[in-house]
Amino acid sequence: MNYIWDLLIQAEEQGFRRSDIYFTLATSYSPYMELSPQVLNTTTIEQTVQINPYYRYVEIFKDLFPPDNSIDVEIQSYLLDIVIHFLADIDRMQGMNYKEYLMRFLLQEFAANVFGSDVQQYCQALTKTEREIVALNMIRMYQTGDALYNFKDTLKKLFPYCAVYIRSEDKDEVLLYIGQQRTAQRERKIQLIRTLFMPINFTLDIYWAQHFGIVDVEDTMKIDHIALY
Repeated sequence: MNYIWDLLIQAEEQGFRRSDIYFTLATSYSPYMELSPQVLNTTTIEQTVQINPYYRYVEIFKDLFPPDNSIDVEIQSYLLDIVIHFLADIDRMQGMNYKEYLMRFLLQEFAANVFGSDVQQYCQALTKTEREIVALNMIRMYQTGDALYNFKDTLKKLFPYCAVYIRSEDKDEVLLYIGQQRTAQRERKIQLIRTLFMPINFTLDIYWAQHFGIVDVEDTMKIDHIALY
């Protein structure tokens, strides 16, 4: 990590909020680095981050911290933190493409209850990365119109060990094998994917730790480990 935007992204991935991170002027820093951690190659996120604001923003901060100043130091420190957060947001937006903008808007709509209170609650069971996967697949579904493909793809990405079977001979049905024990959090994830992606004419049968038997597939035909279909 060398840049403020990189640190904030990694902090979010570790569960920190933007407001948890406080930027402060480093007492000693390299002129060749923006961040000034005590351990250069650290991957640990500290909530108080010492930075060199002159690395990229000397024109903004050159008059803020004169070396002999002892007046309004606390106000200057607060101002530094606010402005650095603002500049980090600009950094991140400049690096975003059109799809990432759409993803951000969708994530805001999930949180704002635009898709309903159920979706808002189900989203709480997802990590930041998982919410982004769901949002990106929704964008692709809107672009391609292929709901079933994105339904299966989202399940595969959120449940790496799952198997999805589509039956449409006599009725439209999805058989979903999770390959993990049933928990409330995993149920909420499945309900979110079902609500957003699964066509309304399909039904869903979920099998958790035990697979239903398939003739000639040995792994699914073990005694005491077969779920009834």
